[in-house]
Amino acid sequence: MQNKGFIRVFAILLVLAALYSLSFTYYTWKASKDADAYAQGDTQKRKEFLDSLSQVDDYYNFLGLRKFSYADCQQHELNLGLDLKGGMNVTLQISVKDMILNLSNEGADDTILIKTLQRADVLERESKEEYVALFGKAFAELYPNKSLRTFFIANEDMQTKITFNSSNEEVLAVLSAEAKAAIDNSFNIIRTRIDRFGVTQPNIQNLGGGRILVELPGVQDQDRVRDLLQSSAKLEFWETYNNSEVYQVVFEINKALAALNTLKETKDTTKTTAKAVTADTVKKEELSLKEQLKQDTTKLASADSTKSKEEIERENPLFSRFIPNISQDGRPGVGPVIGFAQKSDLATIDSILAMPEVREIIDASAPELKLTWSKKANENDFYSLVALKDLDRDGKASLEGDVVVDARPEFSQMGGSASVRMVMNSDGAKEWRRLTKENIERSVAIVLDGYVYSFPTVQTEISDGISSITGNFTIPEATDLANILKSGKLSAAAEIMNAEFVGPSLGQESISKGMISFLVAFFIVLLYMLLYYQKAGLVANIALMLNLFLIFGVLASLGAVLTLPGIAGIVLTLGMAVDANVIIYERIREEMAQGKGIKLAIADGFKNAYSAIIDANVTTIIIAIILYLFGKGPIQGFATTLIIGVLTSLFCGIFITRLVFERMLTKKRAISFDTKLTRNAFKNVNFDFIGTRKTYYILSSIIIIVGIGSMVVRQWNVGVDFKGGRSYIVQLEDNKNTGVIEKSLAVQFGKAPEVKSFGDSEVKITTDFMINEKGASIDSTVEAKLFEGLKPVLPQGTDIDGFMKNNLRQSDMVGPTIANDIIWGAIISVVLALLFVFLYIFVRFRNWQFGMGAVAALFHDVLIVLGIFSLLHGIVPFSLEIGQSFIAAILTVIGYSINDTVIVFDRVREITNEFPKRQTSKLFNQGLNSTISRTVNTSATTILVLLIIFIFGGDSIKGFVFAMLIGIVIGTYSSLFVASSITFDLLKRQKKIVE
Repeated sequence: MQNKGFIRVFAILLVLAALYSLSFTYYTWKASKDADAYAQGDTQKRKEFLDSLSQVDDYYNFLGLRKFSYADCQQHELNLGLDLKGGMNVTLQISVKDMILNLSNEGADDTILIKTLQRADVLERESKEEYVALFGKAFAELYPNKSLRTFFIANEDMQTKITFNSSNEEVLAVLSAEAKAAIDNSFNIIRTRIDRFGVTQPNIQNLGGGRILVELPGVQDQDRVRDLLQSSAKLEFWETYNNSEVYQVVFEINKALAALNTLKETKDTTKTTAKAVTADTVKKEELSLKEQLKQDTTKLASADSTKSKEEIERENPLFSRFIPNISQDGRPGVGPVIGFAQKSDLATIDSILAMPEVREIIDASAPELKLTWSKKANENDFYSLVALKDLDRDGKASLEGDVVVDARPEFSQMGGSASVRMVMNSDGAKEWRRLTKENIERSVAIVLDGYVYSFPTVQTEISDGISSITGNFTIPEATDLANILKSGKLSAAAEIMNAEFVGPSLGQESISKGMISFLVAFFIVLLYMLLYYQKAGLVANIALMLNLFLIFGVLASLGAVLTLPGIAGIVLTLGMAVDANVIIYERIREEMAQGKGIKLAIADGFKNAYSAIIDANVTTIIIAIILYLFGKGPIQGFATTLIIGVLTSLFCGIFITRLVFERMLTKKRAISFDTKLTRNAFKNVNFDFIGTRKTYYILSSIIIIVGIGSMVVRQWNVGVDFKGGRSYIVQLEDNKNTGVIEKSLAVQFGKAPEVKSFGDSEVKITTDFMINEKGASIDSTVEAKLFEGLKPVLPQGTDIDGFMKNNLRQSDMVGPTIANDIIWGAIISVVLALLFVFLYIFVRFRNWQFGMGAVAALFHDVLIVLGIFSLLHGIVPFSLEIGQSFIAAILTVIGYSINDTVIVFDRVREITNEFPKRQTSKLFNQGLNSTISRTVNTSATTILVLLIIFIFGGDSIKGFVFAMLIGIVIGTYSSLFVASSITFDLLKRQKKIVE
């Protein structure tokens, strides 16, 4: 063996580098254990202990050469993905549409602009182009004879960039530059917010196209993260109405809607407006307004228990969900709050207030009234509806937050709630002085991103521009608010397009099950190799253990994230890692069977195996790279470990085993490549694969036809990442009664969601409820509805906070645009995989028939796996969703199947070169029979490994592993009975051979 010294030195350096990279993980693990021992279950004590370590500069002293703090160790440790550690993964879309609206003239023709933006929204779902270009196309399509400059030229910020002579193309160029600046600015602001948030090892990436990926391991407060990421930091100060000035409006609304319901029921064709009905009703009333209010609230509080919910809602369309701020004696409450509602009712009330009939009533009674919800609920979990005063009726506040130059949290020494102290510039201080002077003894509402944070009563004029935002804040809330205000205002809204949450208990369970499957699989592979190849198997096991160590070392050094599919990738790599050794060992056994001595047999065995090993592993790496480029989140983690695993497997399987054999030969130690049981295994196999090919064509055709029939009739269970929607995994004491859960949730969602048992004590709930709605509070509203619908099956006394903390184990939200992107990404990845495999084989074998035969066999494998998933979904007791994980499994199967096929083709090529005049059918049969031992051994170890992951790996990856398991069985079958047969027939059709 040449260059032994270099390989030995390189291997030692590689091991030392891996040790260095993994040493940080050891020290963070040690710190975590010490913290647990110190805290004894006290979370605060644990945090304080770890914080104290961060102050130590030499927590880890590396050989006296360099010192690292605990924080440094955390930055270099092997990262765990969200599915193992828990946390949130969010994809944000910076709204270029919002930016265009902000840059348009105040007096622009809203109808034209809005219609153009709506058309651009439609085009966006069908195209990958940037939004500004689509906006330009929409405008040219709808208004070809109009000029874009008229919509932006009057804006102060655009006057130096757009002139009266600017063409539409020039305007679009300016908007495109503004969009890029807005996206870059938003990315920097969000990164600053995350840095100040204090989470360990966040991952923030600019994905392009206005999308930003944010991964926050260990975070559990979903609402806090949503607020932090989506807040545009638009701070406003509004004058308010007193409740006594406008409280009658809500009663007029309730009565008008009740009257409309009555008219609908009696099918009265007389057309009347809600306003007229209200006027008639009020005129006929003989009681004073105060008495009416007293009676209304009393009746509502003691509603007839015999009435159904539908009857109550019909008679009190607003008050069945909304409690007016009226005392028991009918007196209006003090302050600017006009009423209260629970979280689950906010969206419904908003839709009522947006009705044209309701807007008529508000405009007639209080035209300057602007109703806005409070950000936080009160101590009874009710949100307040605050009456703001829109003096100019232009939607603009009396004072905006651009004047705030500094903000910081303040905490009471007496243990009270926290607040945020803000300092204004000179212009802001002057306007704030006027505003507070004119509103003494009245409330001024402090509004951030459309939500009222507080509405303090002004006691005296404030002249120095220094004020506090109060609102019963916790310390984290006050810290986040100050962070948002200080980081700056987003120039365009950030919308959550995709969000995944994994609870800590599910993460810990995934770690436990992942480790069990990993250890069992590792032991089985070691045992198999030892029992089959004896001492040579022991050498392969040494290489396998080193391979495993190097995989983790490389992952740590690259800062890669280890996910549950990543662990599956490592375990799969273990199964595939023996492939190189199996190929080499089988070639050595062949050389020894020809009478060669052990030294020459080893040398020739390695030399003759290189071509097959390289071809097989290059195709696998091609598939893994495509997976990495087009996959997201955990799928990228799987692809990363697969790429690293293939490379380290090649190094260990080819070079390390050769070094060990050289050492054993030098020491004249006996080397055996079989046992008594395996010595004659697969020898003298002479099956006529080519002669019986038509039988297997018929068998495959029957399986594929049945599968296609199922795809047409039963279709697939498509996951939310392909169709868009929301999915939740919820832990329940009884997860079998899914029918009851469906009915209860149907009341909340408007239609029944899909509810399936998931594991032993969980249900998976999938719905498209409000998936097309936009807004910072939408996710919270859906979760509130989910909680209400699950109340009948939750332990008694569970509140929404307890539900979110203890029962909601995982959630996933995929918006329609993201779902469309994922589908296209999946299609492109599969097509590219097949294309690159074809091209590689065409180049390597200089014959398109080989490439076409291989691709046809892969297509055959994919069709059968798709058919089986269609046939079995809803029948087997685990999820068979078609989603990103399934595509990852399909691509892995393609890589594995082509690995088998290429090795057969390589042997056929070798035999053809050796016996060029031999009949082609015999060449193919000889190639297949001579590699069958390698095919069976590699497939057996891989299938064993996948079975172990399937049994021990947990419910969340069962479908993923099942796809690979079925795929590898089918792939092994096709590499033996389909790929070579199709290649043979293609060669025959071209008249290059005779059978």
